[in-house]
Amino acid sequence: MDKYTIGKNAGIIWNILNDGQKWSYEDLKKTANLSDRDLNAAIGWLAREDKILFETDQNNEDYLCLFVSLFY
Repeated sequence: MDKYTIGKNAGIIWNILNDGQKWSYEDLKKTANLSDRDLNAAIGWLAREDKILFETDQNNEDYLCLFVSLFY
């Protein structure tokens, strides 16, 4: 795996998350059709760039969504 592939996969994940919804890891994996290794590397890429949020709901379920920063 190289940085190009990780960046490409990060773009795929970003486009999926761009719908404004919260996604579970499993739903994101299924939709993106990526292996755990590739998905985790892409999530790490987006996390390093501060483009992704990790949330846990009241049932202790983890979700991912895009981090949107608005500047006025």
